[in-house]
Amino acid sequence: MTKKEEMVIAKYEHGGERFEILVRPKEAMDLRNGKSVSLSDIVVSDTIYKDVKKGLKASPSSLKKVFGTTDFEEIARQIILKGEIPLTAEQRKEILENKRKQVIDYIARNAIDPKTNLPIPRTRIEMAMEQAKVQIDPNKDVEGQALQVVREIAKVIPIKIAKALIEIKVDPKYSSKVKSQLHNLGEVKKSNWLGDGTLIAEIEIPAGAQQEVIDKLNSLTKGEVEVKIMQVK
Repeated sequence: MTKKEEMVIAKYEHGGERFEILVRPKEAMDLRNGKSVSLSDIVVSDTIYKDVKKGLKASPSSLKKVFGTTDFEEIARQIILKGEIPLTAEQRKEILENKRKQVIDYIARNAIDPKTNLPIPRTRIEMAMEQAKVQIDPNKDVEGQALQVVREIAKVIPIKIAKALIEIKVDPKYSSKVKSQLHNLGEVKKSNWLGDGTLIAEIEIPAGAQQEVIDKLNSLTKGEVEVKIMQVK
């Protein structure tokens, strides 16, 4: 039996109608965040309510009007994905911390110090966020929020979002292997084979990911690769 404290009322309002279902909050948020979770592990009962506390069920006509169906699973999934799910203080803290890490990861991968054209360490980004008193919104998307954070911490440290164009020259022993992985490393701008099987390519990558990409290339070729930073912009 699900304990009372382990379930919450997920609510969805649309077109003047209100719908509620009983769900387990952690599993509901997991589904909303893209994880594979069975609906049976999320919902506590197979009833769509107009008001859970009063025990009022939603009418089939209102379900059809708003959702275009009376199928419980389809409606419950829409309520979970689009509706309001109350969270405990601990859950809110965990979600906020995860979003904060994602924003910092995005900035560290995509931003550079425009004075040196070098990536900025995560710790420096975090310190700048503290100095600028940046507030993270758990409901906003990572990329849009990261760009806003960059604008805010640019008042504290030199920083900008940029791309790097790198040229790679790969030994024939590993050229085919690297060629098959190029699209995973960045946007391929040029790719040519020399007569001896050497691969020469230019790829555009997030500027903050330069070392990460170089490390991957060294791993793929056991160090037998030449990498040149052509441009950072």
